[in-house]
Amino acid sequence: MISVDNLKVEFNATPLFEDVGFVINRKDRIALVGKNGAGKSTLLKVLAGLQSPTEGQVSVPRDCTIGYLPQVMVLSDEHTVMQEAEKAFDDVKQLQDELERMNHELAERTDYVSESYHELIERFTHQSERFNMMGGTNYQAEIERTLQGLGFERSDFDRPTREFSGGWRMRIELAKLLLRHPDVLLLDEPTNHLDIESIEWLENFLATKANAVMLVSHDRAFLNNVTTRTIEISCRHIYDYKVKYDEFVALRQERREQQMRAYQNQQKMIQDTTDFIERFRYKATKAVQVQSRIKMLEKVVPIEVDEVDNSTLKLKFVCSDRSGSYPVICDEVGKAFGKHQVFDHVNLTINRGDKVAFVGRNGEGKTTLVRCIMQQINDYTGKLTIGHNVKIGYFAQNQAQLLDEELTVYQTIDYVATGDWRLKIRDILGAFMFGGDDIDKKVKVLSGGERTRLAMIKLLLQPVNFLILDEPTNHLDMRSKDVLKEAISQFEGTVIVVSHDRDFLDGLVQKVYEFGGGKVKEHLGGIYDFLREKHEQLLRQGTDANVSERGLDALFTQKEGANKSAAEGSKQPKAGALSYAEQKEFNKKLKKAERMVENCEVTISETESAISILEAQMATPEGAADMSLYEKHQRLKQALDKAMEEWEVASEELEKLK
Repeated sequence: MISVDNLKVEFNATPLFEDVGFVINRKDRIALVGKNGAGKSTLLKVLAGLQSPTEGQVSVPRDCTIGYLPQVMVLSDEHTVMQEAEKAFDDVKQLQDELERMNHELAERTDYVSESYHELIERFTHQSERFNMMGGTNYQAEIERTLQGLGFERSDFDRPTREFSGGWRMRIELAKLLLRHPDVLLLDEPTNHLDIESIEWLENFLATKANAVMLVSHDRAFLNNVTTRTIEISCRHIYDYKVKYDEFVALRQERREQQMRAYQNQQKMIQDTTDFIERFRYKATKAVQVQSRIKMLEKVVPIEVDEVDNSTLKLKFVCSDRSGSYPVICDEVGKAFGKHQVFDHVNLTINRGDKVAFVGRNGEGKTTLVRCIMQQINDYTGKLTIGHNVKIGYFAQNQAQLLDEELTVYQTIDYVATGDWRLKIRDILGAFMFGGDDIDKKVKVLSGGERTRLAMIKLLLQPVNFLILDEPTNHLDMRSKDVLKEAISQFEGTVIVVSHDRDFLDGLVQKVYEFGGGKVKEHLGGIYDFLREKHEQLLRQGTDANVSERGLDALFTQKEGANKSAAEGSKQPKAGALSYAEQKEFNKKLKKAERMVENCEVTISETESAISILEAQMATPEGAADMSLYEKHQRLKQALDKAMEEWEVASEELEKLK
């Protein structure tokens, strides 16, 4: 679909990457990886046609459409959420207007035997077929499904976009992009502003419904669940692996070991050749051999070894004196903003040494409860008790903006480092990718991601016994997240982590608090125990819910029940005999019946897809021995039969109305 040939991009005469060539095929799921600054975002911009390469070309077929989601974009404030999402169907609306114009012209003209009249009929027929293939007027249900999948409620659809935060407005842009169904999707950090449920929905969409996808992400679980091919930018070149990210990591290590052996052999050869030249340079009998070796050295192409940090630095949060046995106790705690009740009747007890996660959709109150614990919010109801001798270290989502912009990177850490850490400041900064001249940069010139990393290091060195981290991984790459995760794991105090990064939370927390519907529910176990419990709960509701493959287990919330057919409309009089009010009511029933049929067809398609994936898993040796897969298969089959029955009822009702 897209062919890249001999691509080169330079900045200030320095190559970012060169001699890059690969092909994006239909249904490819590609992870684009590499260290920060390797050129991942730049390559996406070149593929999207937003930046010209220094050399080489990107070949895109004329009928191929490309959708690009950057990390940062300028968003509109003039429309509602629904109006903004409907922009994805501007082409459909234009085609509908064109059909109406042609239909009007056909009704007005009387030259039925003329050549131009027949050409108009052919053009009208062709465009009508194209209009139906693009979804016609039935795109409203698809918009609703996509917005709800990304976390919006129906009550949000008519709200102006200016009322939403930047993260939510980014979701609107992502929804528009997905609704356009481009041939190639280019996504730059699409999960940064999504919660776990929305990430899982996006995973399912990209894995089952998207065409070709190339994405940049630091979410390891997201990459493994979506992609099947990994392209790495390293040492100004690319390496193409036809495997998922975790398999790529192992293969990359093997490649680097091979590079190291080749590099060491080459260095030995160069050294031996240089020694020979120096030893016999002035001997006439060896002149020819010396000159031959000099020319050979001139032709040697140095072998480059991938830049991989192999430092063994282990960071550790400094834990102050022990706190009391119960650092936080919430007793019937509630908080409302005006008439909006964020949560109520929250009862939880966090023990000393607990490492817990706060999860849930954005806006459900995770950060609000954290601010109550921090005493930044005091007008809550109920009783919130902070334990004896609790010293809190807090990393807020806006922590990066609170740094002193006039200090350098080194000074920022030097002012908080104590004891032996003062001797390791450069190592600490290096572990979070501040190397060389970077440590002398002033904070005010740092990017948002660099500021986040610097704020995290500052917190790392402060003596506390209770850590509260609100979305700490949003701007960290995988290596920095691993360093941070290890530091939290070794921390002897208490930890609350607000995060949507499943891989980061996995093995780190032993308890999950789920925020939703104004309540906070405790789940014992790790993040995947919690997700498995949620999925099984939805599966148990399979007789009442539409089935959608979300990790083979997850289900979508029940849409409008297709079984609610309008029985009273079965004996409708002819449309021409109706009054205006009756005609309006009849049209409403007709649209509702059409929507019911469409919802049933979507349900059937999704269920069949889930069954197909499950059957493929059952065909493996491991799957054949897993009895739980057969139980899930049976439930999916029952759900499919029910969906087919509902489709038949809805289709019969639609035929009666028509």
